[in-house]
Amino acid sequence: MDPPLSPSRWRQLLLLAAIALVVVLFFALGLHRQLTLEALQAAHGALLEQRRQAPLLVAGAYLLLYVLVAALSLPGAAVLTLAGGALFGVGLGTLLVSFASSIGALLAFLVARTLLREPVRRRFARQLAPIEAGVARDGVLYLLSLRLAPVFPFVLVNLLMALTPIRAASFYLTSQIGMLPGTFVYVNAGTQLAQLRGIGGILSPPLLGSLLLLALFPWLAKAALGRWQTWRLYRRWTRPRRFDRNLIVIGAGAAGLVTAYIAATVKARVTLVERGAMGGDCLNTGCVPSKALISSARLAARLRRADRYGLEPMEPRLNLRRVLERVAAKVAAVAPHDSVARYEGLGVEVLRGQARLLDPWTVAIRSDAGSEQRLTARAIVLATGAEPVRPDWPGSEAVPLLTSETVWGWLAQCPLERPRLAVLGGGPIACELAQALAQLGLPITQIQRSDRLLRKEDADVAAEVRQALEEDGVTLHMDTEVLGFERDPAPGGAVTVLVRQGERQGRIACDAVLCALGRRARLQGYGLEELGIPTGATINTNAFLQTLYPNIYAAGDVAGPFQFTHTAAHQAWYAAVNALFGQLRSFQVDNRVIPRTTFTDPEVATVGFTEAEAAARGVAVEVTRFPLHELDRAIVESAERGFVKVLTPPGSDRILGVTIVAEHAGELLAEFVLAMKWGLGLGRIFGTIHAYPTLAEANKYTAAAWKKQRVPQHLLPWLRRYHTWRRRG
Repeated sequence: MDPPLSPSRWRQLLLLAAIALVVVLFFALGLHRQLTLEALQAAHGALLEQRRQAPLLVAGAYLLLYVLVAALSLPGAAVLTLAGGALFGVGLGTLLVSFASSIGALLAFLVARTLLREPVRRRFARQLAPIEAGVARDGVLYLLSLRLAPVFPFVLVNLLMALTPIRAASFYLTSQIGMLPGTFVYVNAGTQLAQLRGIGGILSPPLLGSLLLLALFPWLAKAALGRWQTWRLYRRWTRPRRFDRNLIVIGAGAAGLVTAYIAATVKARVTLVERGAMGGDCLNTGCVPSKALISSARLAARLRRADRYGLEPMEPRLNLRRVLERVAAKVAAVAPHDSVARYEGLGVEVLRGQARLLDPWTVAIRSDAGSEQRLTARAIVLATGAEPVRPDWPGSEAVPLLTSETVWGWLAQCPLERPRLAVLGGGPIACELAQALAQLGLPITQIQRSDRLLRKEDADVAAEVRQALEEDGVTLHMDTEVLGFERDPAPGGAVTVLVRQGERQGRIACDAVLCALGRRARLQGYGLEELGIPTGATINTNAFLQTLYPNIYAAGDVAGPFQFTHTAAHQAWYAAVNALFGQLRSFQVDNRVIPRTTFTDPEVATVGFTEAEAAARGVAVEVTRFPLHELDRAIVESAERGFVKVLTPPGSDRILGVTIVAEHAGELLAEFVLAMKWGLGLGRIFGTIHAYPTLAEANKYTAAAWKKQRVPQHLLPWLRRYHTWRRRG
């Protein structure tokens, strides 16, 4: 059987039926013939007499009729406006029409929003996105301009605004104010009803031009206010007469490198300043070395489980130094992509040193030798990145308290064959490194303060990762609080982590502590405080990545809210284009579809909503799941662990969120990221041919599972009868 209609769907159907009934009665009773200029002129005397005998009744009836016509977008609103002037005069007529038209517009707005907004958004989500963003920013100004210029159809304005996120109260108040000039013009014309020969002649060219200029006033006022605010902001600084550079980029991580690359590509004169290693954390201490380590660790884990592939399992002989030499070699192999030589070859000037803002256009660059150089630029991009959080627990100064940046050097120099590490944290970095080091054969203890890992993921995902870590030898202590550290005073003495779990206190022995409790933006030492640039956890920016000063931008981890290399590169495009061409056109950052991958074994890849996020935001979703143990390629690869989970609105194939737990989940997610970005639903994925046998077929089978749930069950008996009849022939 088909699923029953939801209460909201019933309300929509009842509303639609009521509207249809009223519209049919309106035309069936011939009311449309009464709302013409000729009919109004003919009945003018009789209407005036009725108003004299029962002024309140006539005014109330007029008000209700106007609201009904406006709410249902019926023909005759212009004639009713003239009638307001003819019957009630300019003052009372303008008052009645103003409130009646605004109330009617609000009702039309609410009806359109109830009936059309969700279907239209499902069908045209990508096309509506920039409109919704503009309305969220300047919606009242858009509406006010449309209302002040009566050339825009009343009905169309109500419909279009209903499809946007503007609030109903803002819509009503803006309509009340914006329609007042046009209302006055028509009501005033209605006082001369006998002389009118047609509605079209009311708006003469000079009058129409005046109203159009009036519609531009809100934007002119906004522009003037913006110019005044900018003048106030910059007035305490002396602007250079000319600039040394078009753009200065501070930081040579992912965001800074891409920004400089784009600037050089469009032939801008750009300087890139970096105080540390080119490539930032991702190349030198983050993504590249950790994934190189993980690839070695996964091979070691496969060797231990070789019986899954019909081979003899074996315990790999760990030479930690050789593993780390391989990691260093992979970093060195990737490094030329981010090198000074490459970027200078592209046309980027690369300077080494600590950069500091002196004013909105001037950057001082202090080299390691102590010399200082000052450069000016029209625009500056701050891409200073982030650094690991290092809490100050009792005893932390006496122990090797490592981070994702310092663990590589410590492991490379550690004289122990299999050093014991305590990993603090339960996020992606903690889980990735804990599992990888355990797969290599190191004794790893992971300590997590809460009762689950990967708090941004759903509980079923966290459970899969926890089971995988424990199977690989990670000793997990959940719901455990770190109290401090102790260390044996003897040279190379062991470290003890003091912990508390509930009411019990305990001691965990190790050789070093890896602190993986998150990362924070690098904000100190760049002159932000002196310029008064607001910061919190990150630098405060607007949707165009501008800071307090419109010519100073921020991108990457220091801008947030994401701390991924791919989002840093994504933001860099917007920062570069807006910084160089913002006077012509600026672009808002599109953060609608941001994927993330945790490189545990199996991987966890997510885009859009998780189930928990949807529930927290009150978003109704249907969940479609496909288990990997049903996929042929996963079976033959002995990679059956995991699943694909897709969230869609009830009754729709529009993708709201996807979570994949599987080998190569990051690669599998790309198809869904593409689909969400360009508004493709599960039906399109189901209709796309996927090569067999591949892991990517899991995406198609998930779409097939969604499709299967929507087979009209009531038709199946009829299909059986049809096929039976066909066999008889």
